[in-house]
Amino acid sequence: MTADVPKFRTILLERRGRMLVVTLNRPDALNAVNLELHDELPDALAFAGKDTESDVILLTGAGKAFSAGGDIAHMERNAANPHLFDHEARQAKRIVFALLDIEKPVICRMNGHAVGLGASIALLCDVIFAADTARIGDPHVGIGLVAGDGGAVIWAQRIGLTRAKEYLLTGELLTASKAAEIGLINYAVPANELDAAVDAFCQRLLDGAPNAIRWTKVLTNIELKRIAGAVMEAGIAYESVSVRSADHREGIAALKEKRKPNFTGR
Repeated sequence: MTADVPKFRTILLERRGRMLVVTLNRPDALNAVNLELHDELPDALAFAGKDTESDVILLTGAGKAFSAGGDIAHMERNAANPHLFDHEARQAKRIVFALLDIEKPVICRMNGHAVGLGASIALLCDVIFAADTARIGDPHVGIGLVAGDGGAVIWAQRIGLTRAKEYLLTGELLTASKAAEIGLINYAVPANELDAAVDAFCQRLLDGAPNAIRWTKVLTNIELKRIAGAVMEAGIAYESVSVRSADHREGIAALKEKRKPNFTGR
């Protein structure tokens, strides 16, 4: 008998044979990360990692986006009450290490935009297939925040320090095609071909030797986990300081008012 999967309010878990599909499920908000999703995701990933009835995990988003990053109302509340962010900082660390600790291959189906923490979640997966209509980027700096919740860990490991600094320091969003060209993601495919490409690759893994695949992933993640262990504490600390800044409050106001922010370094 197949074991039941846990139920969450903002995440859907679904079995497809020996594949477990994890879907970020706030489609009306473009799967933006609010407090509830922030709290549920590490638990969902922990289950996925320990699940004995799956050999491959597929991570995707419901609706038009993969994840639009932080929910604006949620970020505004944190900026007004920065002590609330300290809990989220711990949760962000749990999300990063939950993804790195999963021994099974985690395939990202980037069905739409992946921004901020959404980009970090996608990039911490093992292989990324994106619809060519999607964009990806980490614009923390654009709202006066430090990219401390995973971006500083994973971007340089995927595309090298030189390019990582360019994109993290500017917050530029890349097209999926550009991201594939520079090696940030694996594939950008026409949106109507995304499911076929993802399914074929996942089936290839499912047809393989599960332990050999898992342990090869474990080996390739050893250095990545070492880097994450060295960077995440400082990253969360710097981001926690920036949450308390006037520049962050200005960044949120500018985002809501659809204007260019006026940063002052305070």
